[in-house]
Amino acid sequence: MPVIFFYNIFRLVYQSAVTLAATRNPKAKKWVDGRRNWQQQLQQNWQPKPGDKLVWMHCASLGEFEQGRPVLEKIKNQNPKTKILLTFFSPSGYEIRKKYNGADYVMYLPMDGASNAKNFIDLVQPNLAIFVKYEFWHYYLTELKNRKIETVLISGIFRPSQPFFQWWGGFHRNMLQCFSHLFVQNRASKELLDGIGLSGKTTIAGDTRFDRVIALAEQWKPIEIADAFCGTEPVIVAGSTWAEDETILAEWMKENKQYKLIIAPHEIKAENINRLKSLFPNCISFSELSTHNTQHITHNCLIIDNIGYLSRLYKYATVCYVGGGFNKSGHHNILEAAVYGKPVITGPNFEKFKESVDLKKLGGSFTITNATELKNVILQMDISAASAITENYVKENAGATATIVNWLQEKRLFTSE
Repeated sequence: MPVIFFYNIFRLVYQSAVTLAATRNPKAKKWVDGRRNWQQQLQQNWQPKPGDKLVWMHCASLGEFEQGRPVLEKIKNQNPKTKILLTFFSPSGYEIRKKYNGADYVMYLPMDGASNAKNFIDLVQPNLAIFVKYEFWHYYLTELKNRKIETVLISGIFRPSQPFFQWWGGFHRNMLQCFSHLFVQNRASKELLDGIGLSGKTTIAGDTRFDRVIALAEQWKPIEIADAFCGTEPVIVAGSTWAEDETILAEWMKENKQYKLIIAPHEIKAENINRLKSLFPNCISFSELSTHNTQHITHNCLIIDNIGYLSRLYKYATVCYVGGGFNKSGHHNILEAAVYGKPVITGPNFEKFKESVDLKKLGGSFTITNATELKNVILQMDISAASAITENYVKENAGATATIVNWLQEKRLFTSE
């Protein structure tokens, strides 16, 4: 039985499951509701003029968007007349970036299918399609290939265990053949692709996230409340923390009151902030401190209960702790801390991320599993040396965006003839 049969079964089952879940799950409801009347919404909001260069970028979620963003913004900077359509698969990406002003329109990608793909491409008429890192949809890619629309993958990363490299993976390999070019993060990915006949269509560009964090650092502005809170004491900034991270940090803080802690939890709902206040007795939230006199701060823990500050807060750190490392999916983005030349500590699940593996070998990143290990790592750390390592590592790995955009420009894919 052909693989396409099972792919279609998967699509139908997935969509049915999400639709059923939408009756009780807010995220699933957004996934379903956000795709209603998509053709009408697209027709109303995507109205380019004849002769416009049209670029469609698709991202699975927020993390992929942050990788694609430097490329979009460089394209727009080089040719402001380029029209950009940005699509997301997941609500966690769309809901946060639906008002992103770097795109002319932002929407959910309709579920993959022959009819949806045809109608979507008919309406969008892209000159260039950009997929970021992981998203591979059979009908969309096939439609783009059949219409001879240039299609590229950026920030791709591949592993031997993926279906593309298995004896039974012909269906998946055919999707890769639909790309005009694949920009990958490392040599191992390129070698895997070369081994399945894609050697003329691959380039090692690196990871665009390095360019993104450098751009953020260059735009850094001080945070008045953080300035007042930190004073002259050593500071640990813990970002995107989960319960396992927070328990360890709380235990460590009991014996290390000479430090101040800024903690930006992954979840900022009121019940979680209240839980953190119980866990860290001498704490105050960002919202509370913003209404207090900041000249007489006696608290040693600041809880960030709003979004948009984390990447700037890392600059205040003596040492950074990046949360999520006790989850199976691994920790959050350590580059946002490393760009400021900060040593980084994470939980034990770090091996999915090349930058974490690299920095651990180099001596700029450290892993722990409990409060005792956290204490020992900080005591034994050469902060100055680790700081230099992280800062240099980010600088040395910049440039992926320029590599990609230069290739696109040579092909005149977003500039006028």
